Amino acid sequence: MRRKLPIGIQTFSKIRGDSYYYVDKTHFVSQLAESGSYYFLSRPRRFGKSLFLDTLKEAFSGNRPLFQGLYLEHNWNWEIQHPVIHLTFADGRFQSEAQLEHHIHVELERNAASLKVALSERSEGIHVRFRELIQTAAAAYGGKGVVVLVDEYDKPILDNLTAPKIARMMRDGLRNLYSVIKGQDAYLRFIFLTGVSKFSKVSIFSGLNNLSDLTLDGRYATICGYTDQDIDRVFWPELEGFDRAEIRRWYNGYRWLGEPVYNPFDVLLLFDKREFRSWWFETGSPTFLVDWLKARRFFSPRLEWLTADEALLSAFDVEAIELEAMLWQTGYVTIVESMTTPLGDRLYRLRVPNREVRAALNRALACGWGVPPEIQVQSGLRLLPMFRDADVMGMRSHFEALFASIPHDWIRNNPIARYEGYFASVFYSHLAALGLDIAAEDVSNQGRCDLAVRFGNRVFLFEFKIVNGESATGEALRQLKSRDYAAKYRNGQNEIIQIGIEFSRSLRQIVGWQVQCLSR
Repeated sequence: MRRKLPIGIQTFSKIRGDSYYYVDKTHFVSQLAESGSYYFLSRPRRFGKSLFLDTLKEAFSGNRPLFQGLYLEHNWNWEIQHPVIHLTFADGRFQSEAQLEHHIHVELERNAASLKVALSERSEGIHVRFRELIQTAAAAYGGKGVVVLVDEYDKPILDNLTAPKIARMMRDGLRNLYSVIKGQDAYLRFIFLTGVSKFSKVSIFSGLNNLSDLTLDGRYATICGYTDQDIDRVFWPELEGFDRAEIRRWYNGYRWLGEPVYNPFDVLLLFDKREFRSWWFETGSPTFLVDWLKARRFFSPRLEWLTADEALLSAFDVEAIELEAMLWQTGYVTIVESMTTPLGDRLYRLRVPNREVRAALNRALACGWGVPPEIQVQSGLRLLPMFRDADVMGMRSHFEALFASIPHDWIRNNPIARYEGYFASVFYSHLAALGLDIAAEDVSNQGRCDLAVRFGNRVFLFEFKIVNGESATGEALRQLKSRDYAAKYRNGQNEIIQIGIEFSRSLRQIVGWQVQCLSR
């Protein structure tokens, strides 16, 4: 049984008893309160954003008993109690302006009742009532500054990205709310907004340009999520029976320019259910994302080697959503390397964070590319022994059957099937969904090999080519050999198997499969 407490920790109740483990995040509260007043934090869903807002609320409300034994107990002024306005959009889905306005009015009224202040009638409008709530709360608390916390500020927009007209309506309605914050400095002590996306401050906050964005601030990289030290120090009683390295491979790897963290939702369910599964991924519907990527002819091997600058990662608005920004802000890729150009611009290398995301997302993508779900699962299980035994001809038959299983009507009705990268995307996603050790667009001194798969002491190098006719040309294997992609793997221990694969555009099938085995 698990429960969530309104303090800056993640908790887990053991199945065998009532002991609780605490990961203390409350030092961040003190650090933020001392260094500034206006903050924004973007993190993927289910990363503990709401729990951290609960922490802020209880701290500023002066609820000291909840912090016994934590950092903040002796590092906070408990004599001052601030009025706290806590707005949340985490629950429900709004598909009209009326629904959104009703929810905002309910939130304002709930906070007014909690603070024991009066509000004018709804007919006065959202912006009037919100401003009134801030000012009357400050007066009711003797002029003490108001704390405004907004949870999942962007969810009404994100829920409607497939319907841009509604999304724009949600954006305009939220702007009407958030614009009130500007100009209320005399009444405010602390502002903290959380969300998944980094929508433009211009389009959402209407001039609220003094928000300090913590998203890529390395000092706050672990404000949500668990570190390796947290797992070893706090959860050590639950580690028995688990391969510690496997926990790391499955759930660690999310980085925001600092120490990598685990998704807390995954860790808690792992220790509760005692099995590895895609816990986080399964709680969300990937349908929208897959359809969105299909519409943009996404080359799925790019999940291993995306690159973006800081402006691109922040380019997220209804009219202009960049692919890299979408994948990064929703948690399907993470930052693995930060680089600075000679001109001082910062670039980021992105890729999937861990085994859970790589396998689960590619399973969804393979189905989105037309592979029937039952074929994806059943045939995948048969493929693993082929890699173990280096049965390369069995692999050819396997992939021929896989491409043959994609219904002709699906291919005819989906433009992505005519995209040149389609065949390689199906091939990559099918392998990645099995949890294999894959490097797509593997870089060497000679260029990029399309796909490298490690299995034990073997390395399989794949190169893909598209042919317009129905006959193989041998060009794929020739490129593997001429560019010597195998050079980086020659260490006297690896067996290297090079496979050149050619797809016929007209037949929609493999027509060339040439193999060369290199000795150790």
